[in-house]
Amino acid sequence: MSTEWSDSIVIADLADEPALSEELSAIADRLSAKGSVTPSVVLNFANVTYVNSSNLAGLLKIRKILTEKGRGLRLCSLSEDVQSVMSVTGLDKVFRFAPDPMMALAGLQIEDEQRSKG
Repeated sequence: MSTEWSDSIVIADLADEPALSEELSAIADRLSAKGSVTPSVVLNFANVTYVNSSNLAGLLKIRKILTEKGRGLRLCSLSEDVQSVMSVTGLDKVFRFAPDPMMALAGLQIEDEQRSKG
């Protein structure tokens, strides 16, 4: 379920399937919507015990949209199993991670400030 943290950041608290695929798809659709301000996104994996290949594809789609729109993405609170999947697939080099939602928010806010100054 997505929560507006601020005008420029959304936090999504994710859960295992089938909710995970649905939420990732809904986030991608929202980010792709024309005419709306694109927020940076924090994906909280605290309640996710595993990810499958379609989940990984969904994450990559979200990352692509955000990168194209100059916005940030943080994945946080990953279990050891989910972190292992990220490492084995090489996605640990693609995504940015944080230990918890507050650290993820702090990282995105710092990035936003640097972007607005740069």
